[in-house]
Amino acid sequence: MYAEERQQEILRRARAAGRVDVVTLAAELDVTTETIRRDLTSLERAGVLRRVHGGAIPVERLGFEPALAARDEVMTTEKERIAKAALAELPEDGSVIIDAGTTTGRLVQVLPADRELTVVVNSPPLATALAARANLHVIMLGGRLRGNTLATVDDWALRPLAHLNVDVAFMGTNGCSVARGLTTPDPAEAAIKRAMVKAAQRSVLLADHTKFTNTYLATFAELSEIDVVISDTGLDPALAADLTAAGPEVIRA
Repeated sequence: MYAEERQQEILRRARAAGRVDVVTLAAELDVTTETIRRDLTSLERAGVLRRVHGGAIPVERLGFEPALAARDEVMTTEKERIAKAALAELPEDGSVIIDAGTTTGRLVQVLPADRELTVVVNSPPLATALAARANLHVIMLGGRLRGNTLATVDDWALRPLAHLNVDVAFMGTNGCSVARGLTTPDPAEAAIKRAMVKAAQRSVLLADHTKFTNTYLATFAELSEIDVVISDTGLDPALAADLTAAGPEVIRA
């Protein structure tokens, strides 16, 4: 078993049981305890586990939300593939919302230079990246800036969204499951995401496979409200079929 496969198995067990311990993992996966500790360190750096004495706990059980910089270093190749696949969902002209996040940030990087669009964002870093593009009209939503995600939230962001009608909303999420829909740890950010989905004629979720089956505090959309889910080939085909049965088209890029 390769290190990445072993780490995915560790993460799966942690999410299923709520906790994993070093000694048991080493015995069941037939590796040394030092190897398991290195795996747990890698998973903690990826922002999906939190180390505790003798083992680790999945971050969703703690209500913990990794900082943007930490998340931006994880699943980079997959996020780039997802962003390129999302280009097919852009309107020829018109308006889009691009939600704050690291996968949606990859979409910002690959937006075509030959298409005039109005782009609504709630992320100062994304607004800065878009501002120099002559073919784009950028609308930046105001409000309180959350440090973990660098997303604007609260009333000054919600009010403009209530009066917008855009063609497509490209959304990020912390978790997604058939039972609980799209979830995120912070209720204020969930409110903004909910308003983004409501403001759009079509909604497209951009999420790598590690986001699926996770559930966080606040639900902001049901799967039936999402038109397209774009993930990577790490998304289990059976789970992809379950997602499709709940409503959206599923693309594994």
